Amino acid sequence: MTEAGVNAGTGEHRHVRVVLVDDHRMFRTGVQAEIGETERTGVEVVGEAADVDQAVTVITATRPEVVLLDVHLPGGGGVEVLRRCAPLMAAAENPVRFLALSVSDAAEDVIGVIRGGARGYVTKTITGTDLVDSVFRVQDGDAVFSPRLAGFVLDAFASTDAPPVDEDLDRLTQREREVLRLIARGYAYKEIAKQLFISVKTVESHVSAVLRKLQLSNRHELTRWATARRLV
Repeated sequence: MTEAGVNAGTGEHRHVRVVLVDDHRMFRTGVQAEIGETERTGVEVVGEAADVDQAVTVITATRPEVVLLDVHLPGGGGVEVLRRCAPLMAAAENPVRFLALSVSDAAEDVIGVIRGGARGYVTKTITGTDLVDSVFRVQDGDAVFSPRLAGFVLDAFASTDAPPVDEDLDRLTQREREVLRLIARGYAYKEIAKQLFISVKTVESHVSAVLRKLQLSNRHELTRWATARRLV
């Protein structure tokens, strides 16, 4: 692809219909502004959704070529969207393909959505140009990953052993896991709030919930807990 939306082999302008699924309205607005100028990028955003139920409804109604899917969503997360949209992914004609777009770069998140049927996984640090290119590649049936994330998938599918169940980790919601990882990486509450598009007060509430569920006393114990499980 020589420029956004142009096929390098034929020079023809390409077009792809996309649905954005993310529970943060500001982020969806930003992605729309970055990639949604159809004449320039070839990407037409035909729908948006903020939770699992909305996502399934919009995707079913619009039948886009590609869905940009956040991993952590109210109502069951991206994996639940994939499960409920399995017939659309398996369609013989015009299948709907999914590209995960998430702030999380955790191995279990990557593996979970790929097992669910997503064609790729990129993080929200991706540039607009690279995101457009990734969307077209997924439309073509390619697998697309941010650097280093592909290794998680190769390791997971090369292994014949099922991953062990961590009952402590399973007590946490997806959002609490996100906050846990960022705390363990040394992020301040304000930095976490900015990264996850939530308020500082909400971050504090999540941290309190994590400490309570894991029976830990402070963020230093939390960091040691996360490091021991290789979540950082």
